[in-house]
Amino acid sequence: MLEWTVLSLFLYFPEDKSEYLPAAISLGIFMVAAFFTFRLIIRVSKREATKAKELEESLKQQMNNNGENSK
Repeated sequence: MLEWTVLSLFLYFPEDKSEYLPAAISLGIFMVAAFFTFRLIIRVSKREATKAKELEESLKQQMNNNGENSK
């Protein structure tokens, strides 16, 4: 019985369903913002991965050139 009264303090289901509209709008805005943020993170991550791969290749090439010159 005590649990029900404690939980009923936090649950609120309005009779007027128009009270759900602001919550739905803010949820939509945050979902769109989260989607674009996620896409931005993916784009930056791919860009950084290509830079790292180019750096790795250039370092390998330099190591190969240094090894050939010392022989």
